[in-house]
Amino acid sequence: MSNEDRLDAWQVSAADAPLEGSDAEKLEFCVRVAVLAPSGHNTQPWLFRVVGEELELHADRSRALPVVDPHDRELTIACGAALFYLRIAARTLGHEAEVSLLPDPEQPDLLARVRLGPGAPPSDEEAALFRAIPERRTTRLAFEDREPPGDLVAALQAAAEAAGTWLHITSDEERAEIVEMIAEGDRRQMADKRFRRELASWMHPNRSRSGDGMRGYSFGLGELVSEATPHVIRRFDVGKRQAATDRDLVENSPLLVVLGTGEDGPAVWLAAGQALARLLLLAQDGGVTASFMNQPNEVEELRPRITEAISRVGSSQLLVRMGYGPEVEHSARRPLADVLTRE
Repeated sequence: MSNEDRLDAWQVSAADAPLEGSDAEKLEFCVRVAVLAPSGHNTQPWLFRVVGEELELHADRSRALPVVDPHDRELTIACGAALFYLRIAARTLGHEAEVSLLPDPEQPDLLARVRLGPGAPPSDEEAALFRAIPERRTTRLAFEDREPPGDLVAALQAAAEAAGTWLHITSDEERAEIVEMIAEGDRRQMADKRFRRELASWMHPNRSRSGDGMRGYSFGLGELVSEATPHVIRRFDVGKRQAATDRDLVENSPLLVVLGTGEDGPAVWLAAGQALARLLLLAQDGGVTASFMNQPNEVEELRPRITEAISRVGSSQLLVRMGYGPEVEHSARRPLADVLTRE
């Protein structure tokens, strides 16, 4: 399969919605949309199974990141984001997605069951969110020096609260403290050979035919450098250089936000993932893009210091920098046949 084929998944629009199709066709459309959700290292750690008139969302633990995400917290958040995309796809079809979260304690990998219930045509906001899905991408490059409008920022915070989470916009003082945590996280992670091996295994050359992982162009790397970079990361501790790069990116980003929750655990992580997905789509609809700076969340000793720095009660789930960035190519996606089965 060619590189271009791996990007075909992004060519989805409301015109593709099988409004008069069978339940099977509608559920397949929902999965086509759901797989465009973001995930750490672009692992795409989800599996979907059609069982009768229901769609099951399973965590694919074979695509876990045991070093950087030992408790599968970020994996579950990614699956929550896919679930929100699926819900927006269902609304595009004129259905409400009837969702049962963590429905079977005997099956911890079964994160949700979804049934297409009756509904109405999508609202203007839902239609806008759907249109933003194929436009959204993670921008790991520098942002422009201009602030998102205040009404958009307020809408993001309101959306987070409606999802049972909170979104904290860091002040300059708070950002300075968190930047130090990000730099420390970079140094600690890159000093760990296991972390470097895991990271390098998900970094691919620009011409890779892989349907997952991160290609060099997403970091602004040319073809030759994209070939060499995974080998360099495996062999050398580049934590000091990475810390300097990330410090510059964060200090010059218009917004650094913390997405958090009152509690912690799989159900909360799914809620955080759904909140994240909505926030990123609302931002994209306003021309604002984002990337993640989760190093402090991924180092056990650093994670509690985030909420201390911002004087919030609860758990930090994600650190996100946001702003206006250059248009970058999408990340590849796996074929639908690899993630969707039917019984």
